[in-house]
Amino acid sequence: MPGLVPGIHVFLLLQKVRRGWPGQAHGCPARFLLCKVHGIDSNGVQSFATQLDKKRISAVPHPHTVFSDILKLVPWAAFDQLVKHHGSDELVRSFTTKRQFLALLYGQLSGASSLRDIEASMTSHQGRLYHAGGLAPARSTFADANRSRSPEVFSGLFMHMLGMTTRGLRRKLGDAVRLIDSTSLHLAGTGTNWARFSTDVCGAKAHVVYDPDLGCPIYHMITEANVNDITAAKAMPIEAGATYVFDLGYYDYGWWAALDAAGCRIVTRFKKNTPLHSAISMPVEAATGILSDSIGFLPGRQAKNRRNPMQGAVREIVVTMETGGTLRILSNDLDAPAEEIADLYKRRWQIELFFRVMKQTLKITHFIGRSENAVRIQIAVALIAFLLLKILNKMSQDKQTLLDTTRLVRSNLMHRKDFTRLRQLHPPSQLDSQQFMLNWAST
Repeated sequence: MPGLVPGIHVFLLLQKVRRGWPGQAHGCPARFLLCKVHGIDSNGVQSFATQLDKKRISAVPHPHTVFSDILKLVPWAAFDQLVKHHGSDELVRSFTTKRQFLALLYGQLSGASSLRDIEASMTSHQGRLYHAGGLAPARSTFADANRSRSPEVFSGLFMHMLGMTTRGLRRKLGDAVRLIDSTSLHLAGTGTNWARFSTDVCGAKAHVVYDPDLGCPIYHMITEANVNDITAAKAMPIEAGATYVFDLGYYDYGWWAALDAAGCRIVTRFKKNTPLHSAISMPVEAATGILSDSIGFLPGRQAKNRRNPMQGAVREIVVTMETGGTLRILSNDLDAPAEEIADLYKRRWQIELFFRVMKQTLKITHFIGRSENAVRIQIAVALIAFLLLKILNKMSQDKQTLLDTTRLVRSNLMHRKDFTRLRQLHPPSQLDSQQFMLNWAST
């Protein structure tokens, strides 16, 4: 075979020998034939031929990239149904809703902060993204999709995945705890008029219901920043029998009455100027941080002499804070120990930590689109990415925090590794080493 380098010549002949040509036909050992014809050192050929006769060695430590393995956790059948239901792929040629979702998820997991970053990064990995169904999007096409397609596809996918995650979880009545709060999202530039609440400032709010036992949100809503928290809360579904913990932003007797009528337990704070009428003091254990425990009634009338719909008895628990001040906790649970009510209100801090993690690790502070659709879509995909990272964190063979998992996924997203062992180093495969030695010898 003239024109071939010696290393490749030897490799091709070895392949023919393994298929039975020509040495085995006349009883001549393949190693002797190669050495005799080509004058190659017999010891080197024998070592290389022995390696090829062993069990097949994979050319790479793991056949799939971390990103493609993560995509296997997505319920694509449900996603296709949502796309069909909302008609988001109608009159679409190539950049389908699935490819839009892959690009958005890639941006969240890789840490890309703009359309240009996503396009450049995906283009550099197009060969590996192709097998996962991904496509490096043109910025204009990507922006148009984020501006016009329904965010219900992505929020619906999040709710479906959340249901799959919690399917095996069974709770007794009253064990479910729901933390409610909101976080502000700053917006600037063209296309943000939908979220304008003053002459110079635009912004939005993410209203979230968080399950501290699952460690993830179970409901979210995006509104303009000038929408009050209680207005968004009244539109949230009420889960009968659950415990709702919230702060002063949700101080509304009418909403409390609706929760109380559904058998929900309420844990919140008193306003400083709200009195407790006809209070009866309850015994308090010493050295628990509880200063007082009283049962009484809220004012019977609201502003403009309206009747207060929250007419039932409530409880006031006064606790000391680490700063030295006191805190008045309100609850409609008259039977639970005072320490339990106080501990429930302390758990509200977990939703603040969730907002911090979301803003530090995922991209909900820099938006790749400023329209209402684009903001809603990006936040929904960020929640999906958070849920996937939580699943990966539980599946990981190494003990690590969620932040560690996020950093490892970001660093190894397009590497061919086992995503449950990202901390472990994979040595180069033996076949790669032999091929490198063969190419080196031929130069």
